[in-house]
Amino acid sequence: MYLQVLGCGSAKPTLTHHPSAQILRLREKLFLIDCGEGTQLQMLKYRASFAHLHRIFISHLHGDHCLGLPGLLNSMALLGTTHPVHIYGPKGIKRYVDMIIDLFCREDAERIIAHEIIPDGCEEIYSDKSVSVSAFRLDHRVPTIGYLFRETPLQRHLDRASADFYGVPMAYFGRIKQGEGFVQPDGTIIPNDRLTKAPRASYSYAYCSDTAYREEIIPHIEGVDLLYHETTFEASHTARAETTKHSTTHQAAQIAKLAGVGSLLIGHYSARYGSREDIERLRQECLSIFPQVIAGDEGLVIDFKSLSK
Repeated sequence: MYLQVLGCGSAKPTLTHHPSAQILRLREKLFLIDCGEGTQLQMLKYRASFAHLHRIFISHLHGDHCLGLPGLLNSMALLGTTHPVHIYGPKGIKRYVDMIIDLFCREDAERIIAHEIIPDGCEEIYSDKSVSVSAFRLDHRVPTIGYLFRETPLQRHLDRASADFYGVPMAYFGRIKQGEGFVQPDGTIIPNDRLTKAPRASYSYAYCSDTAYREEIIPHIEGVDLLYHETTFEASHTARAETTKHSTTHQAAQIAKLAGVGSLLIGHYSARYGSREDIERLRQECLSIFPQVIAGDEGLVIDFKSLSK
């Protein structure tokens, strides 16, 4: 499981950062989270295949989070994409996607499906054999959704040496992997935990952008391996953050601390923070409250197995 940052800027365009967009890679699947202007070019630059993109999750209908959808969907149509593309978002996403289809993708109307979400608490909105995705409310100037990705718990691994020791035929290996024990010819029952090894813990990721400081989200994101929480402003701009319904470095770090997450990823930087020194200053402010902080940057790839917890 990998996360790749395609854009970590905020609403005002800059030459330093692209608008919000991330790719979550799980085995052969790609999940796009937000789609700011130019996202399709960032996907091409960082080799994120359109062919493996089936699900798009939009946090809210502000331009720096969704203006890349017309270009992306149009390009996928031009490239002859045939698989369904499901787009999730808050109230209004269906009207927006319908407009894009009407203007640019009429022939692909049946394979582009929009899902409007009005979550009550933390609601599962999608699942397959590899992952479940849940949605919860954030606190911004328009309806805004946070997303929680949880990898499906993995099966225990067959311990071949133990299986051979207890005389388990190969024909039973599949049943052992499914959780069954083994009955030897003399009636002795060998429990499953003697024949298998525990898998690694499943990975989890929470995405929170854009939002004011909101402790109500803590039960939804508690203990995740990686939390992305917007840090539009440095700590001294708390009043500005309150006015615009955004968060400061200290507020994001406090949420990470209270939720007991493994690592905090910051981003959605205000245009006033243009240099690497600026971004490092934001990271250091977070580190004063929470010990594991990663500064988002275009092209950054995070391998979940490398995260400490």
